Amino acid sequence: MRNFGLIGFPLGHSFSARFFNDKFKSESISAHYSNFELPDIGDLTELLAEYPDIEGFNVTIPYKELILPYLSDISAEASAIGAVNTVNVTYPDGDSGPRLSGFNTDAPAFARTLAPMLSATDTSPCKALVLGTGGAAKAVRHALVSLGVTSESVSRSKDNGDLTYNDLTGDIIESHRIIVNATPLGTFPDTDSCPPIPYQFLSARHICYDLVYNPAETLFMRNAAKHGATVKNGMDMLRLQALMSWEIWNSGSRY
Repeated sequence: MRNFGLIGFPLGHSFSARFFNDKFKSESISAHYSNFELPDIGDLTELLAEYPDIEGFNVTIPYKELILPYLSDISAEASAIGAVNTVNVTYPDGDSGPRLSGFNTDAPAFARTLAPMLSATDTSPCKALVLGTGGAAKAVRHALVSLGVTSESVSRSKDNGDLTYNDLTGDIIESHRIIVNATPLGTFPDTDSCPPIPYQFLSARHICYDLVYNPAETLFMRNAAKHGATVKNGMDMLRLQALMSWEIWNSGSRY
């Protein structure tokens, strides 16, 4: 039985284990995927000792950046992003412990799922606002560059982002056609929360993409849709980045 998993905290909202275990069952793959809730990233060492046969794991909030010091090597793209969401685990002969190789499948998965929405709407050059400054936000901004979209980050503090939520005026919202929620706001069970942006300035020209996938329709999406914006949740991105992770664990393909 091959073993894989997800590290993060908390993980009650995550669909990753269900996705992979359904895949393993439907394709008759002898493998299991587990959720490993780690209250502290330092618990990773103990986890690897407890599961000495684990072949790989995904990384979610709040450890996509904190995982970096634990890695033996990192892909060029993940290094450029500064965040990792997929780790391949190998056990070299004669080595004293497992070798952890870090990758980022969030960025290509986001780019591939956003691209059709761009071509299906206004094709003029556009700018994006990325809400949040964590590992997921870094992957999103990297992906936007690959699509030729310039972006600015929005944070509660001016020290962390290009803009604060209080800076968001009607002109700024109108001039940024893509708005991405890369924060955990709105994630189950905290479904009554959303990023504090001035939704009244949104229009049918806007694309509002929420990386949250549980619930399927977040308050961010509902507020945006009320003003005619095209909305999307993170489920397609989740599925695609998971499949890319599976490729990495099986063939070493790099994203």
